[in-house]
Amino acid sequence: MMRAAGLDVTILEKAETVGPAWRRHYDRLHLHTDRRHSGLPGLAMPASYPKYPSRAQVVDYLERYAAHFELRPVFGADVSQIRRADGRWRIEAGETFSAPVVVVATGIAGSPYRPSWTGDETFLGEIRHSSHYRNPQPYLKRRVLVVGFGNSGGEIALDLADAGVEVALAVRGPVQILPRELFGLPTITWAIFYKYLPARLVDWINAPILRFRLGRIEDLGLQLSAKGPRRMVEEDDRVPLFDIGTLDRIRAGAIGVRGAIARFTPDGVVFADGRTEAFDAVILATGFRPDLRRLLPDEPGLFDGRGMPLVTGRATAAPGLYFCGQKTSPTGQLREIGIEARRIAALAAALPQRPPNSRA
Repeated sequence: MMRAAGLDVTILEKAETVGPAWRRHYDRLHLHTDRRHSGLPGLAMPASYPKYPSRAQVVDYLERYAAHFELRPVFGADVSQIRRADGRWRIEAGETFSAPVVVVATGIAGSPYRPSWTGDETFLGEIRHSSHYRNPQPYLKRRVLVVGFGNSGGEIALDLADAGVEVALAVRGPVQILPRELFGLPTITWAIFYKYLPARLVDWINAPILRFRLGRIEDLGLQLSAKGPRRMVEEDDRVPLFDIGTLDRIRAGAIGVRGAIARFTPDGVVFADGRTEAFDAVILATGFRPDLRRLLPDEPGLFDGRGMPLVTGRATAAPGLYFCGQKTSPTGQLREIGIEARRIAALAAALPQRPPNSRA
């Protein structure tokens, strides 16, 4: 989109390949948004892909995308700081780059968040973040606790249960769950349809439909959040669980449901309700907390208290600086990234006194 707007673009990528985040995800992962709504600008996902492409197919698509548009990132360029100097941006990444326009598109799946509990250092089993999980093979014949009820937690627990692993989910608080499809249409289609309605109204309309479709999750030991799915995304930056079989496995007893963790013991966990259980391994599906303040130490007013940008996909308070895809979207992350990319390119091209072939 930048090139189409007449900008000369350099892409800095700290990894050595295209799509490194997707290469790290667990093996069974598929998009929760359908193929038709997940392509990036200018190149649709191949029609040969299934309705919900796999992790490996997303990697393949990103490689095709880079080749199609002759995008050649500077690999191994780990950006440490971005500072304003003489009306331009100086980007430190081993060597120094300079440009009038900078777009930070580092994503929301970096910087794994690993909480701590009393006694976790005494636990004799294995504690790993979900970003290190690939498949059930290392966990066969072991008792596993998955902490967190987001999409990674729900799907990893399902993956383990399908492989015959004894697994339980530690769910700290109220949750929201969405089916991947409603009335034969991807849930993302309904989200796009409702996009311009207030979140409270959308959640009120959908509440009885979801209750009918999913049943009473309270009967499974889960607590339904007072906030609906749309409000949860917009207000808390949390994505509801897209159910692709986890609830059925909970109903069947193949996945246990537990409450919050109070503390660890050498051989297991004590839960907040006083229940004690032994586990051989704990997988922390506790999300990611990328803090971008370290990249822009001299630019106040750009970030919230967690270091996430206040504005993404639009002009910021700093001239020539943009963020793309840095907030969770209720209408699909890849789709929103494409929309933001088009908007940012148009804004950058319209900057005053922008010389031809300015660099970004």
